[in-house]
Amino acid sequence: MATMQGVVLPGNRRLEMREFPVPEPGYGQVLIRMKASSLCGSDLRAIYRPVQQGVGPEAYQGVIAGHEPCGQIEKVGPGTKRFKAGDRVVVYHIAGCGLCHECRTGWMISCTSPGRGAYGWQRNGGHADYLIADEHVLVALPDELTYVDGAMVACGFGTSYAACLRAGVSGRDIVLITGLGPVGMGTAMLCQAMGARVVGVEAEPARQELAKQLGISEVFAPGDSTLAELMKLTNGHGFEVAIDCSANAGARYLCLEAAREWGRIVYIGEGGTVSFEPSPLLIHKQLTLYGSWVCSIGQMEDLVELLVRWNLHPEKIVTHRFTLNQAREAYETFDSGKTGKVAIVWE
Repeated sequence: MATMQGVVLPGNRRLEMREFPVPEPGYGQVLIRMKASSLCGSDLRAIYRPVQQGVGPEAYQGVIAGHEPCGQIEKVGPGTKRFKAGDRVVVYHIAGCGLCHECRTGWMISCTSPGRGAYGWQRNGGHADYLIADEHVLVALPDELTYVDGAMVACGFGTSYAACLRAGVSGRDIVLITGLGPVGMGTAMLCQAMGARVVGVEAEPARQELAKQLGISEVFAPGDSTLAELMKLTNGHGFEVAIDCSANAGARYLCLEAAREWGRIVYIGEGGTVSFEPSPLLIHKQLTLYGSWVCSIGQMEDLVELLVRWNLHPEKIVTHRFTLNQAREAYETFDSGKTGKVAIVWE
């Protein structure tokens, strides 16, 4: 039986390479040869770092890690209806029950069935040479996009795109983005593509510089004078849209402070807390505050089409690439908090 190496994350900043059999696709499934599998901040927060009770809605089950997979179909199982061997695909990383209202509307991320499984959490993920995926969670990857582009879409850029849609970002808006890590940078790129002016707040100098290289020219460090500088930038009006990608309490508070009256705020950074007085910051300013968690599979299909139309390549935020055998170094590098996106690539 053919075997392959896969990455398992036992917690407490450990990583193991284990041997697994190369799987065979079952009914309605495909076998994908991995081409790119990027690392996500949620993997760091809830799996790679010291495991905390109650972190996340799911429990990691010791499977092959990696929930941002992209590759080429090697083999299809019986009952497949759309995709075939040789097709380039992105994997929507949640396989829901398929029967609840959330699944029927494409929001498998919100499926609450016991049968719900996330690739890289309850199902084997993309940090191996091959991945078995259900056909109904696949999104066709256009030829104009690279496999690394596709891996970015699988979670990070999909999360950013959903947040932009929730806020109704357009060319009428000045958008404040707090936290210019990979999700923040992706959000900034999408907001610019939608016509908005983007202003960022980021504490890490390396990420400030990367953001500027990506065309986000107005970037501030957090500090006592940041709010005043931001308000001056908007002639005292504040921002139509503020999106927090950091999960930092101060950054979340800043979004509320810096939003103009009737503004829209979206929280997408996972974890952390925030405390504020609703009356002066939310109610009296008549703000709308959204929580946004990944995207639907329909939105993901729309996103890959738009990326081609905009000639926008998510892989621009990738600062470090590693082979599968270098996975330990990949996680240690990403855990530093000083990188853009980190990806495991096969070509």
